[in-house]
Amino acid sequence: MLPKGTKVLSIGLHPRSLDYRTMPEGVTRESLTARIEAANAALQGAGFDIVTCLVDPDPETAGAAVAEALGGHEIGLAMIGGGVRMIPENTLVFERVVNVLLERAPGIRLSFNSSPETTIDALRRWIES
Repeated sequence: MLPKGTKVLSIGLHPRSLDYRTMPEGVTRESLTARIEAANAALQGAGFDIVTCLVDPDPETAGAAVAEALGGHEIGLAMIGGGVRMIPENTLVFERVVNVLLERAPGIRLSFNSSPETTIDALRRWIES
C-alpha cells in the first residue's frame, strides 16, 4: 500500500480521439468529457494528488505525452483508463504507455479503472486512506 499523498498520474484516452459511432448509445464526446471532469473533481475532493494525462490513440504521441506528464513529478502510482486498455485497437498505445512508465518511473505501481466513475475505488486499492 502506498502512503496517503502519493502523487498519481491519471492516464486516459482523450475524448476527441474516439469514434462515437462505435460507442454505446448515449455516449457522446460531451457526455464523456463531463464524466471525466466529474471524476477528476471527485478525486481532488477526496484528497488525491492527481496529474492528468489525456492521450491520443497513436503510440508515439501517447508515449511522449506520458513522458512529459512524468517530467518534474515524483509519481508513485499510475492509473490507466479503460479507453487505453480495453479498446483492442489501442493495444499498442497501452503497451507504449506501460513501457514509458516502467522506464521513466522505476518502482511505479499501476492501477486500472473500468470507467471514470470507478477511478476513486481503483486508487483506494493502492493508496492508504
